[in-house]
Amino acid sequence: MKPTIQIEYCPKCGWMLRAAYMAQELLTTFVEDVHGVTLIPSGISGRYQIRIDERMVYDRKLAGGFPEIKALKQLIRDEINPDKSLGHSDKKQEGDH
Repeated sequence: MKPTIQIEYCPKCGWMLRAAYMAQELLTTFVEDVHGVTLIPSGISGRYQIRIDERMVYDRKLAGGFPEIKALKQLIRDEINPDKSLGHSDKKQEGDH
């Protein structure tokens, strides 16, 4: 069964559009790999968490900010389909080894 990605966001912080954008990017990239992406308005102020089938993979408070979309795609890919190429999002940046 394909995994479901959940993005829980704080609506009071105005993060719905950010969550929707990330959901759109993930659905576009992982159309064959996921069951879907669920947006969850949180009752907890300041929350922005991303889970795969209830397993936390990203927490804004622990990470100290929001993920870059490239890094998020790599994180999700590594969890659900490690052999998948991300094309231009997978290329190492200058200075990476």
